[in-house]
Amino acid sequence: MKKNDLISAGKVTTTHGLRGEVKVYPTLDDPGRFSLLRKVLLVHGNRRAEEEIESVRFQNKMVLVKFKGIDNINDVVKYRGYLIYVTREEAADLKEGEYFEVDLIGLNVVTDQGESLGTLKEIIRTGANDVYGVEMEDGKEVLLPAIHSCVLDINLEEERMTVHLLPGLLDLAK
Repeated sequence: MKKNDLISAGKVTTTHGLRGEVKVYPTLDDPGRFSLLRKVLLVHGNRRAEEEIESVRFQNKMVLVKFKGIDNINDVVKYRGYLIYVTREEAADLKEGEYFEVDLIGLNVVTDQGESLGTLKEIIRTGANDVYGVEMEDGKEVLLPAIHSCVLDINLEEERMTVHLLPGLLDLAK
């Protein structure tokens, strides 16, 4: 299975209660999608485990997940700090104009003037809109708001994102 076949769903932060539940910080744009998941891959460094989800509950901004066959805190404590991934088949269908983060990271970013800006290295989630961290060819980073007036086109086949540089954005490059 290639890395791009896996979609980040969250991170196990701690256990919850004594009956084998874990608290998960969700990285899906809609944490409610956890209710639709059946199987997940848990990853921590070189360690991997596949688990089937028995039940899901929501508590504030966290997701409480119970894995099938794990009924004791001692059997689930080992998953603290593990990242949770799902396959593309398990992930929810995307709407027009939506993309998986794994498909965007590494895209070549060019301006609407045809100039190469750099490579998309990170996506920062903020309250209002995401922010794209682009590493420029000189090693500096420019932060671009993920809004329609700035991000004009995403072409996954050509591995390219076309952006319009709003006034002052390059002045803020660090």
